[in-house]
Amino acid sequence: MEQEYIKKRIAIFGSTGSIGKQALDVIEKNPDKFSVEVLTAYSNDQLLIEQALVYNPNIVVIGDENKYGNVKEALAKTDVKVFAGEDALEEVAGMDVYDLMLAAIVGFAGFRPTIKAIENGKAIALANKETLVVAGDIVMNMAVENRVPVIPVDSEHSAIFQCLIGETRNRIEKIYLTASGGPFIGRKPNYLVNVKREHALQHPNWEMGAKISIDSATLMNKGLEMIEAKWLFNLKPSQIEVLIHPQSAIHSMVQFEDGSIKAQIGLPDMRLPIQYAMAFPNRIRNDHPRFDFKRMNTFTFEEPDLKTFRNLALAIEALETGGNLPCIMNAANEIAVYAFLKNRIGFLEMTDVIEKVMGQVDYIQKPTLNDYFESDAEARTLAADIIKL
Repeated sequence: MEQEYIKKRIAIFGSTGSIGKQALDVIEKNPDKFSVEVLTAYSNDQLLIEQALVYNPNIVVIGDENKYGNVKEALAKTDVKVFAGEDALEEVAGMDVYDLMLAAIVGFAGFRPTIKAIENGKAIALANKETLVVAGDIVMNMAVENRVPVIPVDSEHSAIFQCLIGETRNRIEKIYLTASGGPFIGRKPNYLVNVKREHALQHPNWEMGAKISIDSATLMNKGLEMIEAKWLFNLKPSQIEVLIHPQSAIHSMVQFEDGSIKAQIGLPDMRLPIQYAMAFPNRIRNDHPRFDFKRMNTFTFEEPDLKTFRNLALAIEALETGGNLPCIMNAANEIAVYAFLKNRIGFLEMTDVIEKVMGQVDYIQKPTLNDYFESDAEARTLAADIIKL
């Protein structure tokens, strides 16, 4: 029997990125279940215009105010309302024109709009892991106070979330976050020292944006996911373990206190966790390729190499120390990745920059929201100074 659906109005914050584009693909295939109400981009005005003309949202926001004229003019003959600037992102996040925000703006830039949406009681499909890395304690407390569901979109956290459905009363002993290992699995520092931008962007299994692809290559992505998992699932650092799983078939696992393990398995296709988050609590049909056990009948696992991929070790240190250290680490990483993508520093130098910044910005054990903003700004400035950006 076909399930009844009330059409959800979706706001995609970061619609021109990898997650945003795949979300629009899901919406296009399910026009009876979703409508596009808000689309936002920072600087990709041409793609934002194309998306607006196809999906006819209520509102679009272009973060770069210099692009406002282009977008306004291109959409002049439509009913689409056009706004510009970072403050506009926050203002639109607070409007009652949508039901669910897909928070897909990459990096710390997605933090303020997500906070505003939670304050406004909007459900969050969270693809921006930095929001919880930076201030997970404050964000999740706000979500509880405002009775806002935060549904993870990351494939690993979506897997954990799916494994926990129906397990509310059962204690988690441990979770296993799986990692493909990125393009440099098994490599040692003498190889990585010469890695160039184009090599690091070539992920073996997943199609992702540039920033996340670099984080995956350094294993920082897995470190950020560990911190995010702590807040999403109310875990202690000792309950979170990373396993390298090159096949990217088991997206993550939950071990319960009786020793039983639940895993979520599927092909590496981000449309599945995006669709799951947007349609939750329902599952909806799709025509995506299906997993075939006859073709992939071997699953392997190994421990990550923390001596070579020191970004993951730094992230574990930030996870265990807590306070504003994850915020400092995240800010330094964003600047370091930006510099690497601009060919200003080498692959291994990213770790050196992050480590220096983590050691120099003042540690605060119980930060306020303002402390997080100040720590972020200070860490970015220091990282830029070290790199000489």
